[in-house]
Amino acid sequence: MKSTSSSPAPDRTDSPWAPLAARVFRALWIAQLVSNIGSWMQTVGAQWLLVGHGAALVTLVQTASSLPVVLLALPSGVIADRFDRRSVLLAAQFAMLAVSGALAVLAFTDALSPTVLLALTFLLGCGTALMGPAWQAIQPELVERRRLGQAAALGAVNMNLARAVGPALGGAVVATAGTGWVFAFNAASYLGIATVLLMWRRPSGVSAPPAAHEGLLTALHAGRRYVWNAPGVRRVLLRTLLFIPGGAALWALLPLTASRSLGLGSGGYGLLLGAVGVGAVAGAFALSRIRRVLGNNGTLAAGAVVFAGVLAVPATVHVPWLVALALLPAGLAWIAVLSTLNAAVQTRLPGWVRARGLAVYLLVFQGGQALAAPLWGAVADWLGLDACLLIAGGTMLLSAATVRRWPLRDAEGINPTPSDHWPSPPLMFEPGESDGPVLVSVVYRVPAEQQARFTDRMHRVARSRRRTGALSWGLYQDGHDPERFVENYLVSSWAEHRAQHHVRLTATDRRFEDEARALLTPGTAPEVTHAFDTSGGPVVLP
Repeated sequence: MKSTSSSPAPDRTDSPWAPLAARVFRALWIAQLVSNIGSWMQTVGAQWLLVGHGAALVTLVQTASSLPVVLLALPSGVIADRFDRRSVLLAAQFAMLAVSGALAVLAFTDALSPTVLLALTFLLGCGTALMGPAWQAIQPELVERRRLGQAAALGAVNMNLARAVGPALGGAVVATAGTGWVFAFNAASYLGIATVLLMWRRPSGVSAPPAAHEGLLTALHAGRRYVWNAPGVRRVLLRTLLFIPGGAALWALLPLTASRSLGLGSGGYGLLLGAVGVGAVAGAFALSRIRRVLGNNGTLAAGAVVFAGVLAVPATVHVPWLVALALLPAGLAWIAVLSTLNAAVQTRLPGWVRARGLAVYLLVFQGGQALAAPLWGAVADWLGLDACLLIAGGTMLLSAATVRRWPLRDAEGINPTPSDHWPSPPLMFEPGESDGPVLVSVVYRVPAEQQARFTDRMHRVARSRRRTGALSWGLYQDGHDPERFVENYLVSSWAEHRAQHHVRLTATDRRFEDEARALLTPGTAPEVTHAFDTSGGPVVLP
């Protein structure tokens, strides 16, 4: 007879705030909060300066902030995988401090034209683009892997807590002291993150990323190749792409809603943004329970439906306090969806390509906002603000409807822990690092009754080969000996193949290989050979 004892008390370490127990993570989180408050204060100041210049120009503030990610996300990911991520983050902080300082000086001297404002906002976006992949990639160094979901949620809480405070504070400062002071505060806010980073002492051996010896283009191709051959990562990107354009409408059109529909000033606009932030912070307490009840895919669908409802409110109701009240669940939906997507991509990426994979995610996330914002501005000028908000809500309902068709895949079977399980190849000569291409051949013996299952399992091995460096892959059955199968794959250089051996393979890759090899003829083992190109022709990267 089974025991009917009560369930154990919840583990305190399962609290959504558990990652804050890590000293460096906590210090960076607090410093980031101050910096994010400064960024939201600046956003309010910049958008409010342009309110009188038309909807399209106001929405260009968001485009100027997000477009650099479209242009620089992938190179920034390569930089974060090739160089010390702490140094990359420090460089970004000091660059953004300089640009924000220039904005403040120009604002104080009344020399800040719309063109210059958008240009300097674009430069700040470049700093954010440089910082983004490195910031995301250091999270596994700060918290345990099993806490990455909570850390991602805390990152969203940080942004939304800043949204709850920054816009209201920024609106008040703009109304009472002028925009120059919000830009000055933003400049000073970067010093906190820089100080924590300067004091952080990373463990020895961590500061040299695995891609440190790769060329820029080689590293860029490796990151693109990994993402393309990782179905789980691609699905996260698809879900992000389906959610972000509709969500971008709220941030792009809210200043116009405040000024045109509700008749509010900069302080009122700040309070509307603050309502979204309050909802997000409050939602953080319920987020773990929501995920337990709905699961990841249910959370994505519910978040999109809630966001659609929120967008419909300012389109149909023009009472400020009712709109502010309706914006509270928008914050909860935003943090629920984005923390789910962020944690999903974090847990699916191995360390050697983490920054590049996250760069692609940020490219889709920020790029979707950058491209959607001016589109919503044009639609608002053409059809009217209310109609535009309703159309954006419709796109969110479509996003919710697609969750059943394209759900997030379960990540429990994914283990990105490095696995150095390939033995060093016994060669008769030592090739140079740049020698290539290298043709790797693996011969298997498979009994007839297992061949269908073997070829099916080898498709997952094929994706593993391509993720870790293969330019092409094929599996062939010997016409003279049907039980003999030959796997061939081409790698661009000996250095690339050595990276496969010692850096890029994960525990998941090993599991895929083991599952296929379990079907071989008993008593046999794969036979591996390496052949080097002697034609002297160039290698063309796909």
